[in-house]
Amino acid sequence: MTWPGWAEVGTWLLGAPLRIVGVLVAAVVLRWIVHRAIRSLVDSAVARADDHERSSIERLVGGPAPADRGERRRQRALTMGSLLRSASTFVIATIAVLTVMADLGLPLAPLLTSAGIGGVALGFGAQSLVKDFLSGVFMIIEDQYGVGDVVDTGEAVGTVEEVTLRVTRLRDASGVVWFIRNGEIVRIGNKSQGWAVATIDVPVAYDEDPHRVTELLRRVVEETAADPAWIDRLLETPAVAGVESVSGGTMTLRIFAKTRPGEQFAIPREILERAKRAFDEAGVRGPTISPWGGPQA
Repeated sequence: MTWPGWAEVGTWLLGAPLRIVGVLVAAVVLRWIVHRAIRSLVDSAVARADDHERSSIERLVGGPAPADRGERRRQRALTMGSLLRSASTFVIATIAVLTVMADLGLPLAPLLTSAGIGGVALGFGAQSLVKDFLSGVFMIIEDQYGVGDVVDTGEAVGTVEEVTLRVTRLRDASGVVWFIRNGEIVRIGNKSQGWAVATIDVPVAYDEDPHRVTELLRRVVEETAADPAWIDRLLETPAVAGVESVSGGTMTLRIFAKTRPGEQFAIPREILERAKRAFDEAGVRGPTISPWGGPQA
């Protein structure tokens, strides 16, 4: 057995340790640069999404839109940034460790083979977890919904309270909290993105003059749209579509109101209340209820 001489030992001490230190320093610097770039990228992406939503509302309203909910933007930015930073840190650390091991002369082939087999086994055993994770990643990147949105997931309808990479937490109108795995969500109906439309049906007696009732409703919606308490909730003056149906002793007129997100539930109550007062003052009769519980023909 031949022992290495002092020259070989000196060459190794001056070569391998310096290379290892250089690899570690380069990994730290690269991680800092990548994290800084990710932070800028996430901020600009969220800002573009916010500008697009505000400009859409401004085109409908014709004036400046109010500030959007900051909680949704903040959580989306934090989640996206955390995900990308964690992934970049893992990749950079893995490459640095493998490079250091190669400099130390350790065999990498058995390690990589074992890691590949373990990854395949983990993939088969945790398919649902991987599916949830990937669905959460694309959901956050595409901004399908966020905290404060009212969504319909098929399983439950409610307000989003928390969004993570694995589950989404909703609270429905009854106060029940739903935890839904992202991988199990097949479709999403977002009722709070951009704008909403409230459909309001107003029933009156069958023999009322439809033109007279329509004019009364137009006056009601114009007064509502001009009210300072409601002007910021409506994107435009509600439209009275006219007679929607005639059945038995009831004639139903329909109103469409384009509102800001989340206001499609309050606007119908206000318009119906104002319509009731206007009908009472004008003597417009409502449907006559028969003793058997239905409209009287």
